[in-house]
Amino acid sequence: MSEKSIIQKDFYRESGKWLSTVEIWKKCIHPNLHFVFILRKCQQYSKKSLKGIFWRLVLRKHQIKYGFQIYPETEIGEGFYLGHWGAVVMNPKVRIGRNCNIAQGVTIGQQNRGKNQGAPEIGNEVWIGANAVIVGNIKIGDNVLIAPNAYVNFDVPSHSIVLGNPATVSPCENATEGYINRKI
Repeated sequence: MSEKSIIQKDFYRESGKWLSTVEIWKKCIHPNLHFVFILRKCQQYSKKSLKGIFWRLVLRKHQIKYGFQIYPETEIGEGFYLGHWGAVVMNPKVRIGRNCNIAQGVTIGQQNRGKNQGAPEIGNEVWIGANAVIVGNIKIGDNVLIAPNAYVNFDVPSHSIVLGNPATVSPCENATEGYINRKI
């Protein structure tokens, strides 16, 4: 089997099938998938290359159109999945592992003062629910479920569920089972 592109791996998460370029283009009628496609194209090319400039202009247009504020500088692992479109804000210094799901209304941001000054690092197989907020120089472990509307500004160990505002952490060996499907 030939090496799969990162775009194919992202789209596999949605459909469970390895798609051809034509099939990927057909899936781009969905705003969340269309945005991920454009974001990954930006990440393929140097910022100063002709193709890089072109894809960044296209990305900017679609950031406004779809409400995603995710930048090409953001390190995002393969198998990235935006569950719905609209109002996702992510600082460019954020680092995200593979097989992560992010729902609508999520903010993953930088904290500008205090002991956690900086941007989050999110592990592998993390599911982030609608309207969750994750801020500061914190580490979210692997296999973590962050419930909708949770506010997280502290480190979260692997194999955990995070609930509420202020957030509480509960250990759970299979925290994302049934939430993150078709892993890469």
